[in-house]
Amino acid sequence: MMKGANGSRRLASICVMSGAVLAPVLLSGVPSVYPTGTTIFHPEKTWGGYTVFITPEADGVILIDMNGRVVKQWKEFSGAAGGPARILPGGQVIAGAGSGAPNQESLALVQRDWDGREIWRFDHSEQIPGRDGAAPVWSARQHHDWQRPGFAAGYYAPGAQPAVANATTLVLTHSNVTENRISERRLEDDRLIEVSWDGKVLWDWRASDHADEFGFSQDARSVIRQAFGFNRGRDSYDWLHINAAAYVGPNHWYDEGDTRFAPDNIVISSRESSFIAIVSRSGKIVWRMGPDYRESDALRALGQIIGQHNPHFIPKGLAGAGNLLVFDNGGTSGYGFANPAAPDGRDSLRRGSSRIVEVNPVTFEKVWEYAVAGAESYRFYSHYVSGAQRLANGNTMITEGADGRIFEVTTGGEIVWEYVSPYFTQNGGTNRVYRAYRVPYEWVPQLPRPAERAVVPPNVREFRVTPQ
Repeated sequence: MMKGANGSRRLASICVMSGAVLAPVLLSGVPSVYPTGTTIFHPEKTWGGYTVFITPEADGVILIDMNGRVVKQWKEFSGAAGGPARILPGGQVIAGAGSGAPNQESLALVQRDWDGREIWRFDHSEQIPGRDGAAPVWSARQHHDWQRPGFAAGYYAPGAQPAVANATTLVLTHSNVTENRISERRLEDDRLIEVSWDGKVLWDWRASDHADEFGFSQDARSVIRQAFGFNRGRDSYDWLHINAAAYVGPNHWYDEGDTRFAPDNIVISSRESSFIAIVSRSGKIVWRMGPDYRESDALRALGQIIGQHNPHFIPKGLAGAGNLLVFDNGGTSGYGFANPAAPDGRDSLRRGSSRIVEVNPVTFEKVWEYAVAGAESYRFYSHYVSGAQRLANGNTMITEGADGRIFEVTTGGEIVWEYVSPYFTQNGGTNRVYRAYRVPYEWVPQLPRPAERAVVPPNVREFRVTPQ
């Protein structure tokens, strides 16, 4: 098990850009002056390529090189409501599009070419209530994630051939239902669908049909039934808040006869209840980790995962192939673990730090971890969004999303590349990055391979702002 140290500073998110001047907004006690863009870069230790992410408001999808230069921007995409943006081979991009949809939903999932022309759109719209009495909204209700066949984890691996045209797409959506076995309040239920290129639903799975398979204790079921998180404005209860859906993908477990890990099965993540599970094509849950990590000695040793994002199986051809990689956010989560800090048994799991864990999915043994140990563990912490990608050189790229920070670490925890997003919301409240991905230069033939220049940060002990 390897543990890394964090960067030399804690990066905050309360600031706005005013021309070329970084202007702090005095809304919080966190540091307000720090560089943005690429702040660390050791070319000889990194896996070079382009990095793509979607901004929180009108700046759309951004593609940067290793030195943080913006090499392409698709302003047609507005906000990160529908989850991540991904680059396909040939320079095409897919992301959620359209502002105005509530609760991290997109109005449509859209694929565009390098010049911004629309190639494909999924907008199987459903009418849902508006916020605070506003008019109803027609939305695809796609949220948090989507995948294409041949691209199981949603990122590059040797030999990966993501479907670019005439393909099916896995879409994570919402659907409002009433299911008295779960709660008497109306549920904002999570739904998985596969859709054809022309928008027909080919496969459909609804979480509320499988409540008995998620490993909830009787105490947890009682808390869920009370629907403490009921949203009156939306007239629904986001009971699971599933925030990730990915194909398991080809793997050696399946090749060795373990059918739970069939490549076209789907791994999901419930942020509200801290479980990770595999959905089979029959719809049944065939593998699960959590919600209670006291279920076995191996899970106890792994430690409770809280409010996680982006669990996926590392694709073939990469270091750790077949293992589960997950951003364990910390923060608050969980049902049925009542304690003095959470007497009603909701959000009773708590931790003020994050970690990346790589897990053997058969034994639940911890294979690798990136975290900050000891009293300074809070220095690596994103209580929401975020993710991780195993790179082709064995390094791991991490999105510490709440701080708008993306960085690459070696297996020993050394930070060899770091980037801080300069794209803030209009009020300066956040520069969050939902999830970033790196692709090889060859996937973007429209651009010449850029020159890479090392970035050595200043010694922060001596760095000063000159008095005006």
